[in-house]
Amino acid sequence: MDRPLLEVPVGSTGPALAATLVGALRPALDGSGPAVLPVAVPDEASAPRLAASYGASAPRPAASAEPPTTHVPEPVALVVRTSGSTGHARHVMLDRAALHASARATEQRLHGPGRWVLALPLAHVAGVQVLVRSLVAGTEPVVVDATGGFDPRRLAVAAAEAASGDSPSYCSLVPTQLHRIVTASHDEPRLPAALEPLTRLDAILLGGAATPPALLDRARELGLAVVTTYGMTETCGGCVYDGRPVDGVRLDVDADGVRITGPVLARGYLGDAPDDAFLTDADGVRWFRTRDLGHLHDGVLRLAGRSDDVIVTGGHKVAPAEVEAVLAELPGVGQVCVVGVPDEEWGAAVTVVVVPDGHRGPPGLADLREAVRRTLGSAAAPRHLVLADALPERGPGKVDRAEVARRAHAALHASAASPSTWTEHHGHTR
Repeated sequence: MDRPLLEVPVGSTGPALAATLVGALRPALDGSGPAVLPVAVPDEASAPRLAASYGASAPRPAASAEPPTTHVPEPVALVVRTSGSTGHARHVMLDRAALHASARATEQRLHGPGRWVLALPLAHVAGVQVLVRSLVAGTEPVVVDATGGFDPRRLAVAAAEAASGDSPSYCSLVPTQLHRIVTASHDEPRLPAALEPLTRLDAILLGGAATPPALLDRARELGLAVVTTYGMTETCGGCVYDGRPVDGVRLDVDADGVRITGPVLARGYLGDAPDDAFLTDADGVRWFRTRDLGHLHDGVLRLAGRSDDVIVTGGHKVAPAEVEAVLAELPGVGQVCVVGVPDEEWGAAVTVVVVPDGHRGPPGLADLREAVRRTLGSAAAPRHLVLADALPERGPGKVDRAEVARRAHAALHASAASPSTWTEHHGHTR
């Protein structure tokens, strides 16, 4: 038996829009209403008007060429489009049972059912899961108005409200947001008074992208209860907290990457998209195969980047995430992304794109090379440095590596023809 699929247009996160989506999610989760597909609208300003036109309790489908069907299997409550960070986006079907299992496992890992602060886009799994967890917990989310972009002060006001009751208070963020909060401290031993309510949150779930260890350490020094998360749309979002899987979830790691099994797995992909990422082993256990490389140490997962991000340079394989982890610790580095750019000699040249931290002068290529050489060897040492004002993103907190590589290649090409002050080259061979 199938059930209808309702598209709900979403733009900039705000209270009215969140209420609209909650009104659609409640019957989807208890099985009395259609499944829900949040659809990001190109004109974000139009989303609140669309939401207001049908009210929080009676949304109506939006005109859209997506998804490829108007019905889904009966157990499905939510369909979420992936960010497309792997090069192609898919619509992921999440069953009611999987969403409830994810919400309950999160409560068990944290401090029980609580009140959530919503500060993420609602078209992505991390944002909509804040609403799902609120519904499962029976609490009302506190929504940060993101119409003018992310503002740590607005988040702090919402945190104060969420923490004012007897229930635990939680929030989900991406590293870019955490970086802006930490930067506001200006190297002082504590956050500004306006941001102090953030320290009252019982947990700040941080996911969507890798977090530099220095940023994580600094956030915790400031009193922020950060919990790193790992997961994806196909696992109802985060299912590994601080390196350890939540109850019911198991991990397996081999040379091909990380595999995940448990009650949080998605049903599969909507339409004609192949379900080749899902597999069933000889024991009948269904797994989701990621493209993430990693290691298990005493049951703790440590990630080493994605298999499709690996740079082959001069016959050596270089994992960008490992290089980024080294460089993120250096003075002057705010954000960093390592990519490969075409090179006649090396096939691909390891190139580092750095957003300076704003408090110190930008790093030099020689210093970056030496730090990587000492830790990872000469093959991983970057051959080019590009300084940038910001890193392009695809999805909340996810760096668009393909776009970074394209811009880096263009910048290096332009610099070779007419050197500029924001690119550097290192022409020495290894």
